[in-house]
Amino acid sequence: MTERVRAFFQEHRDEFIAFTRALVLEESPSTRPEAQAPVLGLLAEAFEALAFETLRLPGRATGGQLYARPRTRARGAPRQLLLGHCDTVWPLGTLAEMPFERRDAMVRGPGVFDMKAGLAMIVFALRALRALALTPTVTPLVFVNSDEEIGSFESQARLERLARVSDRALVLEPALGPAGKIKTRRKGTGDFEIVVRGKAAHAGLAPEEGRSAILELTYVVQKLFALNDPATGVTVNVGTLEGGTRANVIAAESRIRVDVRVPTREDAARVETAIRSLKPTTPGVTLEVRGGMERLPMEPTPRNRALWLRYRALAEAAGVPVEEGLAGGASDGNFTSLHTATLDGLGAVGDGAHARHEFIDLDRTLERAMLLTLLLMEPPLRSPPLRNAGILASSKPEVSE
Repeated sequence: MTERVRAFFQEHRDEFIAFTRALVLEESPSTRPEAQAPVLGLLAEAFEALAFETLRLPGRATGGQLYARPRTRARGAPRQLLLGHCDTVWPLGTLAEMPFERRDAMVRGPGVFDMKAGLAMIVFALRALRALALTPTVTPLVFVNSDEEIGSFESQARLERLARVSDRALVLEPALGPAGKIKTRRKGTGDFEIVVRGKAAHAGLAPEEGRSAILELTYVVQKLFALNDPATGVTVNVGTLEGGTRANVIAAESRIRVDVRVPTREDAARVETAIRSLKPTTPGVTLEVRGGMERLPMEPTPRNRALWLRYRALAEAAGVPVEEGLAGGASDGNFTSLHTATLDGLGAVGDGAHARHEFIDLDRTLERAMLLTLLLMEPPLRSPPLRNAGILASSKPEVSE
């Protein structure tokens, strides 16, 4: 089977490039909900041509999501979730200065690495199964959201519901770094805002009557940076600071934004508790902590390790070397890992996510597409039958299996 799948991707190399190009040319920044419709439309058309039924789930403040499943499927069969996002960090018009281009095996373009080539991999893995008459025993479901780059705040509930009733989640985010490592661990992320309120006064006439929010903020910043622990991988960064009105006025208010990255749930709980426990040093000043941990870490749980070992064995049998690694950023895999076996970074190999030099290595990306196809054919990880359940809530009737 491996050689048949390998040959499929070699034979359909140009088609893969053309489809990836079509996705990249439909610019789709997260902050422009209307820009998501064309790329979601291309994907829906591709899935429907593969005998999948698709459901467009509208968003309130985003471009919504796309859910696809085979029209014909065995009732009660286990399910595997193919997960990706169509939104990018690039504003409309980026193509004018950063065009899609191919030079030998290097393919460039805004969003090609993160993660439109990964979306193309989903489509072509399913095409390979259909063309080669291969039927997985674990039914593939596809979920594509348009708000991953801004926290998946609208899609999180739906993708977690899918994860709960799936045997495994395969996240087509790009591989880790130029080495193309599979992401078996991801740090959890937090976003906090701390607001300090003091008392304004004239800096020259009555400074003793004031309570400087900026002075207090300097103490807070030092306490936050003291939470950093390079040995364990905990990072706490004060990214922005603002406050005060004029140089001759004791600042009545100041605020900071804080980014937190943690490798374990224990670290997440400890750091969040420390931040929420901050007390003012300056008399008469108050602190307000807003925000919190957004995504808990994706940890090497037993079921995640089992899935990684399956993938690694497939890769070794196919003669493809693969390594695993820890990603400092979070993804929707952080959410699915709370509910089912999750493997992340299964997408394109390249570099430059969110950077001007963004590119994919076409040869290695097609190699990973082959491995994805083989992984889809793997038997379920867990033997008890998964319960039937309504999966996605929307303005339409429940989607149920």
